[in-house]
Amino acid sequence: MASVSLPLALPSTDKHYMTLRREGPLYILHLHNNQNRFTTKVCKAILYALQVIEDDFLAQTEPTEMALVTVGDSKFFSNGLDLRHAHSYLPFMDNYILMVKKLLTFTIPTVAAINGHAFAGGCLLALAHDYRVMRTERGYMCMNEIDLPAPLPPGFNALLRYKTTPKTLRALVLQGHRFNAQEALEHDLVDIICPENELLDTAKKLALKWAPKAKAGFIYRQLKEELSTETIRSLSVPYNRLQGPRM
Repeated sequence: MASVSLPLALPSTDKHYMTLRREGPLYILHLHNNQNRFTTKVCKAILYALQVIEDDFLAQTEPTEMALVTVGDSKFFSNGLDLRHAHSYLPFMDNYILMVKKLLTFTIPTVAAINGHAFAGGCLLALAHDYRVMRTERGYMCMNEIDLPAPLPPGFNALLRYKTTPKTLRALVLQGHRFNAQEALEHDLVDIICPENELLDTAKKLALKWAPKAKAGFIYRQLKEELSTETIRSLSVPYNRLQGPRM
């Protein structure tokens, strides 16, 4: 990939859903498209941003400190999938799953700055990061499929099992419980909670703390892959193979 100028508007300047910028050893991916719901275009834009970061990391000639912070906007980190788009465009789920898997196994440390609601697909996006910081005043982490109702593909369940305890998993999946910041901290869904005006700075400090681990190069990614082998296997099944015949 050719060198990319930052800050970068994605997917384009006229459809500016997110911005990727660099601050020293940190990359900041700022999602600012209303509720940050996922469409194919949004997923591909995030994948492109991750590729820009990874290409920069691989271009370094010496071991390099680097980390990624992902943050939303206003009262939403992400409100999940754009269901109308997901139902109307069959390849969408493969793009979403690929994005989650790429983030879960990303080459450098990652931190989600959960500025507001992280529902369903947005909750999975947050959990795919290595670390999470959550705003105290507003916002919930929630898997609300039980109330739609809608099933969870095996890869999503595998990610939830990997990132949570059995009791928390039950509350998320079978009860659709909405975890506020304090509850999320108590259930180890997040690592730190703080007021909104401290959120991004706190996430950056956490990212800077772990950025030196990127000096391990692809070993960092390999170690993450080994930790999440079963999750990766489940996320690697093409979504169309999980569906019955269409009538």
